[in-house]
This record gives sequence, structure tokens and C-alpha cells, in this order.
Amino acid sequence: MITRTDDPRLVLARRSVGPVTIIAEPGLPDRVLHLADSRGTRYFAKQHHQPARFTQEVNAYAGWARHLAARTPDLVAQHHADLVLLITAVPGRRANTLPPGSDAEQLAHRAAGAALRALHTATAITDPDLCSKISSRLRTWIAKAHQAELLSAREHQTLSEAADQLTHQRMEAAVCHLDYQPRNWCVGKTLAVVDFEHSRPDARIRDLARLAFRHWPRSPHLRQAFLSGYGCLTSVEENLLHLFAAYEAVTALVRGHENADRDLSAHGRATLARLLP
Repeated sequence: MITRTDDPRLVLARRSVGPVTIIAEPGLPDRVLHLADSRGTRYFAKQHHQPARFTQEVNAYAGWARHLAARTPDLVAQHHADLVLLITAVPGRRANTLPPGSDAEQLAHRAAGAALRALHTATAITDPDLCSKISSRLRTWIAKAHQAELLSAREHQTLSEAADQLTHQRMEAAVCHLDYQPRNWCVGKTLAVVDFEHSRPDARIRDLARLAFRHWPRSPHLRQAFLSGYGCLTSVEENLLHLFAAYEAVTALVRGHENADRDLSAHGRATLARLLP
């Protein structure tokens, strides 16, 4: 795809760091450009479609991300009107490309667990309305899935019961990444964490949901590695994580349907099937 010279991402980059060259990177989302300046320093220029996502990511790089016990990109520049930000590239290999079963993969999960625990500990907050907020958001997703005719009556009931139970759970709140999984970890001399567009205060345990339902079922040894860094979960936290499977399932179903993503839809179906009585 040809990028116009007046593309807002290039405009912000040139204004901030001078002349830049686009680096081809297969698999990179269309809204992200990989760039290099005249000194060879690399950056990513990203344009958001939703103001909330832009604000969440800017806030993370400007404040919350420093609490992670891991390296994160530096926010170089931002342009609110165009929802564009420019960040430094971090060195390393994406953790989802590490050889399955390797020591490097297990070490990455352990380091990621320790990094996330540091963030959650440093940003712990009290939110007496957290349970009702999360339950309400889940019901909104259930309604979207129902409207799109993605749920059977039995599935709808199971998800609604999970929303009811979440209303009465004890939850600890903290700033969460909310897309915490190997594709957003870079492994080099140290671990780096990227992509903070979903980050916001939420239920701390929900930050483990991507791992628990997308990665650990087929690789339980990685769960052990992660928790050796994060810390063991209590029985209450284990139950809460199980309930968050409802959130993971229905959001995957809706997003998979909206984006014609068969893999994501299949993940939603598989996760929901594990919840059914």
C-alpha cells in the first residue's frame, strides 16, 4: 500500500524527528507505520480510529507504563486532532514467535508476570462501583451478540448468569493493560511491553484473561511460568478469572463477527463451550 506524503503519521514524524523512511514490515496493521530517521533510530507512528483508544495509550506512555517492571516505548510526539502518536521502537523479538516449549518462552512468561505484578501493585486503587461497571459492560456485549444472533438461548443464559455473579464478586482494581499476551511482549536483553491502547483502571485479574483463555489451555507450563513471576492466585481470584471467560468469549464472538475474523470467532465459541453447564 502506498502511503501519501501528507499522511498525518508522516507529517507528525517529520515535524518531530526530521526526515524519515518507511520500513516495510509484513503483518503490521495498516494504521501503523514503522519508520527510521536519518540516524537510523526507529519509531512507530500510529493513527487511532477511536479518541478513547488514543487517550488511553497516550496516558499510559505518559504515566502508567513507567510502573511496569519492563521496558516500554517512549512517547515522542502526539497530535490530538488526527489521533496520531509517535513512539520509539523497542528492541527484541515478539514473544509469540519464540520456539514453543523453549526456555526462552518460559523465561518471557515469567518476566511478563513480574512486570504485570509491578504495574498492578503500583497502581492499585479503590473503586466501590467496579463490580457493577464490569457486569454492566458484560451485559452490553451480551446484548450485541444477541442482536447479531450469535447466541443460543442456553448460551445467552450462561453469559447472563456470569454477569449476575460478577456483580457480587470481590475485585481488586488497578491500571490494566487489557491486551496482555505474547504478541505484545518483545524479548531482548530485557522484556519490553507494547500496545497500551486498551489500558485503563479495571479488575486486576481480568488482565490475565487473554493468557488464561488464549494461550494457557494448550500450554499449561506457561501458566506456571507466568505465575512464578506474578504470584500465585487465591481460590477467590481463580473463580473470578473463570467468570471472566464469559467476557473473553462474548467479546471474541462479537469482534470476530464484526471483522469477519474466523479464528477469533472460533476462539469465542471454544471459550463459551467451556462455560456451558
